[in-house]
Amino acid sequence: MLNLKRIPVREQPADVRRGNNEEVCLGYNQDEATQEAVRCLGCKKPRCVEGCPVGIDIPGFIAKVKQGDVAGAAAVIARDSALPAVCGRVCPQESQCEGLCVLGAKGDPVSIGKLERFVADSARALQPAASTFAPKNGKRVAVIGSGPAGLTCAGELARRGYTVKIFEALHEAGGVLVYGIPEFRLPKESVVAKEIEGVKRLGVEIETDTVVGRSVTIDELMRNEKYDAVFIGSGAGLPKFLGIPGENANGVFSANEYLTRANLMRAGQPDADTPLHTGKRVAVVGGGNVAMDAARTALRKGAEVFIVYRRGEKELPARAEEVHHAHEEGIHFELLTNPTEIITDEKGWVCGMTCVRMGLGEPDESGRRRPMEIAGSEFVLPVDMVILALGTSPNPLIAATTPGLDTNRWQCIVANEEGATTKTGVWAGGDAVTGAATVILAMGAGKAAAKSIDDTLQQP
Repeated sequence: MLNLKRIPVREQPADVRRGNNEEVCLGYNQDEATQEAVRCLGCKKPRCVEGCPVGIDIPGFIAKVKQGDVAGAAAVIARDSALPAVCGRVCPQESQCEGLCVLGAKGDPVSIGKLERFVADSARALQPAASTFAPKNGKRVAVIGSGPAGLTCAGELARRGYTVKIFEALHEAGGVLVYGIPEFRLPKESVVAKEIEGVKRLGVEIETDTVVGRSVTIDELMRNEKYDAVFIGSGAGLPKFLGIPGENANGVFSANEYLTRANLMRAGQPDADTPLHTGKRVAVVGGGNVAMDAARTALRKGAEVFIVYRRGEKELPARAEEVHHAHEEGIHFELLTNPTEIITDEKGWVCGMTCVRMGLGEPDESGRRRPMEIAGSEFVLPVDMVILALGTSPNPLIAATTPGLDTNRWQCIVANEEGATTKTGVWAGGDAVTGAATVILAMGAGKAAAKSIDDTLQQP
């Protein structure tokens, strides 16, 4: 008889993980993965595949898991994704592939993400499978940024016979995977570094410490270094702010800076060259995944943490799993609350935050109910540090140094569905085009752009 309940995944207990930076979710073992895979109906017209931005053959790889063939399952996934261990951990499957699983109508959808993670993690212990390449075609493509969009585009093009070089501004490859997502959600050495090595095995070269727009421009790459095409996957690392009094006080961070220091710079370690200041009572303003990451990071630094969000819990944009973990770990949620001023002491350090309570009105253009201030509801939240997790936009440097490359009013690069920009020979995708979004959507954009680049460059 079909089991309508998914197999639970093991996790660190909340009281234990609060005190460490190790991965929260422990994943499936072989027996658990097999039991979960058996739940898959193997639909002839799989809606789950329609919900996957990179089009993984989900029933195909799960069928291999049922048979105990991990290598076969990994080979199926590898046809469409170079980052399965990453996606299995951080993709919002509940709103994509799992959200379309037919089992969800009467019970729990298949745990596609956890099965993908199981396959990727298990396959790492095996000898890497030989990759299939097209013969070298003599064409060269430059990829700007080594985040999920850039890595995916580079890998796809390398398989098609292109010579590909990634230019990364930071000293370590991985983009948001290394600077933005905490270790307790996405381990860097055992997961991210291994998947980047997989892309390198395809023949992709990665040059770090190269800021395109300063070290070299796109026009110079195409004119002087003879690249036939350029893909921009530089992400969205420019933080947004509230524009309220006190925002420039000591002890106010953007979530982007705070997480970069904690993750990429390892600033939480005792011998760090750039120590990370964390207060005793920390307010994190925002309700997305980045807000949850910043809050849970501060908690692990010993702080009492408050999520301050202007809508209610149903409207939180963060993944339900991340919100659940934050609640379990003891993070306070000040919902229907909006900051109006950051208060400072005589030395210019944060000592509180003035807030107002909000009510919800009619839905706005996003479909969520519009927050409305409740008159006379002002109060002061006593905190000594504020982290602003309000979203990010692309850095304008590349557009400013690339004539003919159009951007919109949010500083995002203008590109069509295939990633083609307004500048001939230049494609773009991921957060540089959409603004801050998800890893898997960036990967989908990188994959679409790679196909478009190939189609264009192979024209006679």
